[in-house]
Amino acid sequence: MNADSANGVPNEAAEAAAATEAARKLFAGPCDFVAGSTHVDSLPEPTLIEVAFAGRSNVGKSSLVNALTGRKTLARTSQTPGRTQQINFFDLGHRLMLVDLPGYGYSRAGKGKAKSWNRLIDLYLKGRARLRRVLVLVDVRRGIGPGDREAMDKLDAAAVSYQIILTKADKAGGKATEVAQAAAEAIRARPAAHPDIIVTSARDGIGIEELRTLLAALAPPEQLG
Repeated sequence: MNADSANGVPNEAAEAAAATEAARKLFAGPCDFVAGSTHVDSLPEPTLIEVAFAGRSNVGKSSLVNALTGRKTLARTSQTPGRTQQINFFDLGHRLMLVDLPGYGYSRAGKGKAKSWNRLIDLYLKGRARLRRVLVLVDVRRGIGPGDREAMDKLDAAAVSYQIILTKADKAGGKATEVAQAAAEAIRARPAAHPDIIVTSARDGIGIEELRTLLAALAPPEQLG
């Protein structure tokens, strides 16, 4: 632990810098695709701490995963809403499992297929003992919508911790702070919601360092095993 030489008080700035650097190294290391599951029976065993990325279709989940890991094609991105049709698992340094969930709110495959995906997501959320947090991605240009509120209702009911991540801040036109404040107010009374809102841009790197540090802290090395 770093400490101030005069009074022995921990140097919070130095500790924060060390945590940020450790997170950078974690996300710069190996990150491998593990599985793409379309049925609950094909979900991989939960051997690592897991963090899931959720949000309406085309909100930027795959782009954010790529930005966090410094890769361009780790997670597939698409301009077509509803394209991701499975739960994708990525092993980050044998320490953290990044889970890319299918988008909600739109599906080119039709209502029947979307219902099947939603059931798979529900089963995943309720049955993963090592799931530490769900990142609910919200397009900063739209703010929290009906689909997001429905997802948060399910997470509250399942007592699964979640956190709002605003995406596409580079397209916000200066309104990111206002939208973040509105989002914070919208989740204030929700029991499973983390109070901190993180504003990000996969294109410009806004919030990426902060989010890496947060995720790394959810799976510290000493808690593995």
